[in-house]
Amino acid sequence: MNIALATSNTAQDELFTSAKGRLPGVGPVATMRRAAFDDFARRGLPHRRIEEWKYTDLRALLREVAPLAPAPDQAALARAGAAVKALGINGTQKFVLVDGTFVPQLSDVSGLEKGVSLRVLRDVLENKDNAVRADLLQTSVASDAMISLNTALATDGVMIDVADGVSLTKPLHIVHVATSSDTSAVTRSLVKIGKGTNVTLVESFAAAEGAKTYQSHDSIVVWIGDNAEVQHVRLMEDALDAANITTAIFTLGAKTRLNTFCLTHGARVSRYQGFVTFKGEGSELTTNGVNLLGGQRHGDTTLLVDHAVPGCTSRETFRAALDARAHSVFQGRIIVRPDAQQTDGKMMTRALLLSDEAEVDNKPELEIFADDVSCGHGATTGALDEDLLFYLRARGLPEKEAQALLITAFVGEAIESIVNDDLREFAVATAERWLATRG
Repeated sequence: MNIALATSNTAQDELFTSAKGRLPGVGPVATMRRAAFDDFARRGLPHRRIEEWKYTDLRALLREVAPLAPAPDQAALARAGAAVKALGINGTQKFVLVDGTFVPQLSDVSGLEKGVSLRVLRDVLENKDNAVRADLLQTSVASDAMISLNTALATDGVMIDVADGVSLTKPLHIVHVATSSDTSAVTRSLVKIGKGTNVTLVESFAAAEGAKTYQSHDSIVVWIGDNAEVQHVRLMEDALDAANITTAIFTLGAKTRLNTFCLTHGARVSRYQGFVTFKGEGSELTTNGVNLLGGQRHGDTTLLVDHAVPGCTSRETFRAALDARAHSVFQGRIIVRPDAQQTDGKMMTRALLLSDEAEVDNKPELEIFADDVSCGHGATTGALDEDLLFYLRARGLPEKEAQALLITAFVGEAIESIVNDDLREFAVATAERWLATRG
């Protein structure tokens, strides 16, 4: 027997056994959880021999999944409230999850805009009269160990429904706050956006005072109806010694426009994996992402865009600014199915290396099974332009300020894609905080 493997399996079983008291749902829900965890236990943490995880070896970077965080007590809630206030994102409808538990007293549960309904995942999973509750833990993505882990251990989340024809005046904001240390928060949120809507959806991740070396394992599943216009903004600023593994799954109807933006700043290890499927014709996807990494932090953005129907357009643009010994990964895959004629799909990555020890890996992929398509990809990697630096310094700017100006310009184009003014200003402030840490 392989002793190491036996030890690992024992630890995994203990993880699931110890978590049972925190997991809502019995009957079909419990059965699905057990099957999902068995799948995770069989696969284990992803490693470099798995192609999709080639550059993000969680067995080496994460080593093991931390036990579930306990439900927050009053002291934890007080620190979480301070963290939510410190975020400084104004004008949003907040739904706050603390250590994997929905907290109504920190959330804007009253005064929901007309056409918006909110349910708590825990309550739905525990409702024995809801025959389809187990289906809420299923996803359209198969064969991913971290999604299986999320299915098995998700303790809570929010379920948001936006009715047809609704144009929201405030962004819907799911806030994840960690207050514990050496623990995991595992959440699953589901958002259904109706036809003819205009919705901004925000996700943010933050640490309360004293939280360290924790893990966030989150999944969000979003269905978007026909003729909708949706903005999705993800802002990740976890503690610098934390880990954040997030999956986002989008399904688009016909003639829908989805604009997404992801900013990663923080966490020792992070991976954001997005799956977008075009189910209706004539839809458009625009996605922008920025990694701002220093120290020895590792940030992975992996996107899969599935053109399953004709006449859809996708644009993926990703930027990374790396200092010290940071490591950034971008993997983009565009799939064009045989029936998806007249597809237009492009991806572009740009990396700015601010240190000789920084590392970037880009892996673009095109899988094209149709013949009437326009698809392409590109990548650039380089350092700050010495001529521009000289020009700025010759006009009296100190070196660090000159560098900061050029870095801001580099990431600014991606940040400008954020439609909401408050969210865009917050992203700019986040970039400025990162620049300030460079010394």
